[in-house]
Parts: sequence; structure tokens; C-alpha cells
Amino acid sequence: MVKQFFFKILVAGPGGAGKTSLLQQYIKNMFDPSTKMTIGVDFFLKEVDMGTDDKVSLQIWDLGGQKMFQELHKDYVEGAKGALVLIDLTNFFQTKRVQKWVELVRSERKDLPIIFIGNKSDLKDDIMVDDKYLKELTEEHNMDAVLKTSAKTGENVDKAFELLTKAILDNHRS
Repeated sequence: MVKQFFFKILVAGPGGAGKTSLLQQYIKNMFDPSTKMTIGVDFFLKEVDMGTDDKVSLQIWDLGGQKMFQELHKDYVEGAKGALVLIDLTNFFQTKRVQKWVELVRSERKDLPIIFIGNKSDLKDDIMVDDKYLKELTEEHNMDAVLKTSAKTGENVDKAFELLTKAILDNHRS
């Protein structure tokens, strides 16, 4: 019997981390270097193939990263089944706010699966956050996994959503 799953996913992180670009790469297989800041919240829908008979639909909420929108976010986390928390690998300062984003996405559910994303991996000469520190942050904040992605090249973008969807399905079935 085919089962239908519908999961609300949050994509959170500071402004400029590349959340919207990552989503455009995932949903439309494109990169637009002129992407503008998300005002408040935006959302996308995607059907995913998990290699089973089950049908999985993702409703993906792109939470604007600027401070002025953060009070709004509390209303959008309800019902979330998982989250991606992004930082820009070329901006070390963004690592200092990881705890804040984790607390936000887990404000309704303390065991919410989270994949930690270091984005902009294509900018190799500008990377300021090393793999060891990414792993330490992942462990410190009890996130499920860490990946380096590039919204520009598509590196690990699909994999990030596959890992998160699998974690949600495993959580849902247990």
C-alpha cells in the first residue's frame, strides 16, 4: 500500500547565507546571482522520490535571515518536521549565531531533525570555516548531520534534502 507523506521543512540561517539560492537550485535546478533578500517568509513545494512506493511531498519554508523578520518566524515553525540551518562558509561571523537559529527551529519540538549546511563551498579561496569547526558546531547543537553545499554548482544540494527527508521518515516511523 502506498503511503502519502507531507512534511513541512524550515530553511533558516542568517541573511546572505544563500538559503533562497539553495532552494532555487533544489526546486528549479538553477542559480540566479541576482537573488534578492527574502522579505519575511517564502515557501516552495516539491515532490520527492525516496526510492520506495511512498509518496513524499515537502512544503519548504524559506525564513528571511534579517533581524527585522525574526519575530515573525515564531509563527512559522509550528508543525515543522525538520530543518536545514545554513551558514555562509566565507563568513566566520555567521557561526556565532548558529545556536540562535537552532533554538528558533526547535522552539516547538526539541528533537526536530536538523541538517547543518555550510553553503558557498564553490568559493574555495574565501572559505573561513573549516570542516573541524563545522563538525564541532553540529555536535554541540545536536544536529543530525553536516554538509557543505554550493547553491551555484548544485554540490550536495539534493543530498541535503535527501538526508533530511530520510531523518524525518525514520523519526516518523519510530
